[in-house]
Amino acid sequence: MEQAPPDPERQLQPAPLEPLGSPDAGLGAAVGKEAEGAGEESSGVDTMTHNNFWLKKIEISVSEAEKRTGRNAMNMQETYTAYLIETRSVEHTDGQSVLTDSLWRRYSEFELLRSYLLVYYPHIVVPPLPEKRAEFVWHKLSADNMDPDFVERRRIGLENFLLRIASHPILCRDKIFYLFLTQEGNWKETVNETGFQLKADSRLKALNATFRVKNPDKRFTDLKHYSDELQSVISHLLRVRARVADRLYGVYKVHGNYGRVFRHSWSLFFFLISWSYKILERPLWFFSSSSRSKSEWSAIEKEMGDGLQSAGHHMDVYASSIDDILEDEEHYADQLKEYLFYAEALRAVCRKHELMQYDLEMAAQDLASKKQQCEELVTGTVRTFSLKGMTTKLFGQETPEQREARIKVLEEQINEGEQQLKSKNLEGREFVKNAWADIERFKEQKNRDLKEALISYAVMQISMCKKGIQVWTNAKECFSKM
Repeated sequence: MEQAPPDPERQLQPAPLEPLGSPDAGLGAAVGKEAEGAGEESSGVDTMTHNNFWLKKIEISVSEAEKRTGRNAMNMQETYTAYLIETRSVEHTDGQSVLTDSLWRRYSEFELLRSYLLVYYPHIVVPPLPEKRAEFVWHKLSADNMDPDFVERRRIGLENFLLRIASHPILCRDKIFYLFLTQEGNWKETVNETGFQLKADSRLKALNATFRVKNPDKRFTDLKHYSDELQSVISHLLRVRARVADRLYGVYKVHGNYGRVFRHSWSLFFFLISWSYKILERPLWFFSSSSRSKSEWSAIEKEMGDGLQSAGHHMDVYASSIDDILEDEEHYADQLKEYLFYAEALRAVCRKHELMQYDLEMAAQDLASKKQQCEELVTGTVRTFSLKGMTTKLFGQETPEQREARIKVLEEQINEGEQQLKSKNLEGREFVKNAWADIERFKEQKNRDLKEALISYAVMQISMCKKGIQVWTNAKECFSKM
């Protein structure tokens, strides 16, 4: 039985892009080589700065936030917040200290910087920006993006964003980042001149690649699934924390009402103690504390008055301490939010890989089609239905000269397609190598940061409980002296 000729499309079907080395070979060597070669990369625009050593020797801070009013691109009045970025050299030149450089940036300029980095460094897990509007807030926390407390937290987040870039072995060497810190005027024009917006992949194209790629790389598929799970877990954790903050606020504030109990009977005092936790379901206005310099009970109990008044003071101090505690907790919540947004940065790397894999498969498919056409012209047989075959049957065969000309054109296109396919393979392999090196770097950073944040949060909870024990110990001593 005669075997069918091999399908050229199947022969050329590319497998998932493979890294040049194992992704688990270690972060140091991979990132080290990438950092050494970063200065040699060229994308048509010189985006690498020769001041990379300078960037490693400066202190960067976002020291101040200022509310401003101006006109936007539509010539409409708007209110916005500007942030003061200060850079100072750690070293001294010729024994003289270098003056601090400072400039103001809007949040939208930080967004522009990150959008540029995403386009020019698609293999890097680009650090995320802090939230533009408050999410996962509890009742006392304002969701207004102009709220002073929120602006302060965002200032800290923007500073952390710049420090993340400055500590990255590749991003810290970027010229646009350098100019972001040092050039206040015409910086936007400089960014736009790089043409990064024209190089950005459209969302429609990315979505098309996601559903049409035939041979996805399992490692990137798993990474994408992990980023979805990471985002879901941290979102749930932040929602739980917001609910706990609401209830904890109530627990503390209800202690401020114990002073009122001292004006009434002992039975009411013990009744409120037994119901203090169930009361949390009541409206929060019930918990508003009302401290007085002299409570009514302490006024009528001459022998017990001093003890009752002192105990009431301790309750007031305990009730007011929750404000500072929950303010400190927001710092840890913001650390979790950073990795909530890092999940999207991981997915961006996965989407870029899908696009490259899809382009590779399309190039292989186009090359297979041209090879088949060439083979049909040479042998004079048509194996598949085509418009050309129908035209030949209707209007007759081509002349030998026409066929030879078509074969020559197809051979040139095949040669060009093979070179293009080879180039895309090499580009894809290089992308995978660099991407996995940065992903490994990110994993180490994530494990270190989240471990530190969770330990610090636990220590803070322990300290809070110890303060509560101390308050009740002091109250006990007050009661003992009555």
